[in-house]
Amino acid sequence: MTNPRAVRIAGLVKRVIAQSIETELHDPRLAGVTITDVRVTNDMQIAHVFWTQLGDPDKAEGQRHRAAQALQQAKGRLRSHVGAKAGLRLTPVLEFRFDEVPGEATEIEDILTVARKRDEELAKARATAQYAGDEDPYKHPDEAQDDEESDESEDSEDSEDFNDSDDSEESTQE
Repeated sequence: MTNPRAVRIAGLVKRVIAQSIETELHDPRLAGVTITDVRVTNDMQIAHVFWTQLGDPDKAEGQRHRAAQALQQAKGRLRSHVGAKAGLRLTPVLEFRFDEVPGEATEIEDILTVARKRDEELAKARATAQYAGDEDPYKHPDEAQDDEESDESEDSEDSEDFNDSDDSEESTQE
């Protein structure tokens, strides 16, 4: 169960860090860095700060590495800002983690787009498709009764044929 106080402090830490990165830290390596989430442990000792960075896709890995270094170097100053603005007796230790969710969400969106296109193609093919056999190949209860009646009449004809052959054999034996 999550501690409501920890959730409140996480929101406060998120706002303070985001504002500090934007206004007080003038590090060009932090350009495009966004704080996506903060999770504070229930004992309020550690704050896990999740971040992502918008930038050039070709240089993303290098930019991310430099931004991670900048966040590590600014960790103490950011913690001081959090302590001063939050008014906490104990300021949580900040641990920065790159947030993989936005990248994964983009991949999932791409997969869904491909699936939608396939569905549209199948729908077009289905619109012009024709049945290979009957439209409804299954028997229905009213048809089953008709089939049983015709089967009974065929059975009775077969048994008469059988009886006729027995009669003819008896007559030859006499």
